[in-house]
Amino acid sequence: MSLHDGLVREQCVGVCLASSPKGLASIKDAGCSAAIWKREPAAKFQKWIDGLDPVDLPRARIVLRAEMVRDAMTDLVDAYALPNGDERTMLIDDVAALAAMFSSIMDSRYLRLRLDVIETNACRKFHIDAVTARLICTYRGRATQYGNGTMSAEPRDIYDVPTGSPMILRGTSWPSTSKPGLLHRSPPIEGTGETRLVLVLDPIADIEADEFDGHLR
Repeated sequence: MSLHDGLVREQCVGVCLASSPKGLASIKDAGCSAAIWKREPAAKFQKWIDGLDPVDLPRARIVLRAEMVRDAMTDLVDAYALPNGDERTMLIDDVAALAAMFSSIMDSRYLRLRLDVIETNACRKFHIDAVTARLICTYRGRATQYGNGTMSAEPRDIYDVPTGSPMILRGTSWPSTSKPGLLHRSPPIEGTGETRLVLVLDPIADIEADEFDGHLR
């Protein structure tokens, strides 16, 4: 695997860390089961999103073309009456940019987009998604946990994706003869009072056959 654009190996086998968005494309490289773009959220954005009442956090489950994500997000935040300001624009712009980037990496015109507001343990068991690949970005709260393991044995060492950092994971339908050895789960937050806001993007190969898998990340 080529270590380019600030890409480095994570201690967790099969995970590559990138210091720029270009590094997310490393998900296509041999031996890479997940790519994480480690970035620091703008302080004013994080304060804003963390300070919103959970009932005001936008929720969505839609299938659409990647170029329509910006308009869809604008309509969504309008529907939830998020206050006008730089932070609202930052959320719209970031979701649209990640959608365009993921669509290009996966060569997929259509995407399944979810914005989930999570206050429970959701998918608390370590697993691999039944998709080709999935992008997950947690804007509020603890982000996805991951580690090396098998379906019969949970990871011994558990790592946390930084809040605000996009992660692309290979799924069980990734076109490869080798099976991903990387598992992930939602962090256990039930009873803590924490509320997470999570973006999930899946590529759509067959728009007619698409359906939601029902999992939260």
